[in-house]
Formats: sequence, structure tokens, C-alpha cells
Amino acid sequence: MSQAFTESPPSRPLSRRGIERLDLMLLCTEALDFNGGEAMVWLSQQLGYGEIFPNRVELWKLRCHNPLRRACRRGSLESKETDALIQILCAMADRLYPMLRGLLSTAEPPEVMEQRWQLFQSRFSDLLRERMNPRRSSVRSLLDPHNGRRQRRALVQALALGAGPGGFERLRACLIDAVA
Repeated sequence: MSQAFTESPPSRPLSRRGIERLDLMLLCTEALDFNGGEAMVWLSQQLGYGEIFPNRVELWKLRCHNPLRRACRRGSLESKETDALIQILCAMADRLYPMLRGLLSTAEPPEVMEQRWQLFQSRFSDLLRERMNPRRSSVRSLLDPHNGRRQRRALVQALALGAGPGGFERLRACLIDAVA
């Protein structure tokens, strides 16, 4: 599971939308894994990011740069911090890939698919209500059971892109190009 982070040329910083989307995908992993927060801290240690994320609080502080959160921090994230978060997200996507594939599969009966999405939507909505600012239109849109369906599916699809070899590059490109 230990993916070594290789030094590469300085990367472009993520835009506000990219940071929002990164945090929302991390929230998706927490919706799929009840111990997701602890798993992220454990993975940060395994991936060699213990200095950046020594504990859950430091991980939370960096995620609070998302302007959709109830408690939002000003300032910007450094490239090494966003790259570390993306690496952790990719490792989480690898762990959760069977669940992601189950959500995105079209081979299952529609009733089974609807049940899976309802479970995911319920947990994701609970986390959104708990951590995000409900006055933001983006949050209200994601919480809407019908209108937010496309956005939730797009988040899960983007998360699935982060699994496997080359996942970091695919996910980083997806986040750099984030427009919605």
C-alpha cells in the first residue's frame, strides 16, 4: 500500500473550485468508510506525510480551506499540501474501489443500485449537514435528493479515477480543471 511520493516539478496550485471538490471527494470516502477519518491519518503516515498530517486535527485544518465548510480558513494551500491530500485520496480510492465500482456498475439490477445510492446519499448528506455551510447554494444543491444526484455521481466517478496506477495524475488533472 505504500506509494512513494516522487519529487516532480512544482505543480500548479488548485483553484478554489479544485479545493472544494477535493474536500468533497474526501467527504465521499468518509461516507463510504465509517472510519475514513482515521484511515486518512493512518494512510498519511504510511505514505510518509506524517510531518504534514501528524494527527487528525492537522488534516482537518487543511481541509477547512474549503470555502463551503462551516468553519473556513483563509489563505491558500501549498502545492505539497494539496499533492499530499490527493495522494491520500488516491490511496483511499484504491481501498474503496470495490464499493466505488459497485456504485457505478450498470450490471446490477436497478433496485440494488438504488439501494446502494440511497445508503451513500444518506451518509453523505449527514456529513454535509454536519460539516458544510447550509447557506451555500452548492451545499443546498448537493443535499437536494433529485437535483444533486448528478453532482454526487460525478464526485464518485472522479474518485474512482484516482484508483490504480496513474490515479494521482488523473485526479490532479481533474481537480485543476474543476469548474463545477
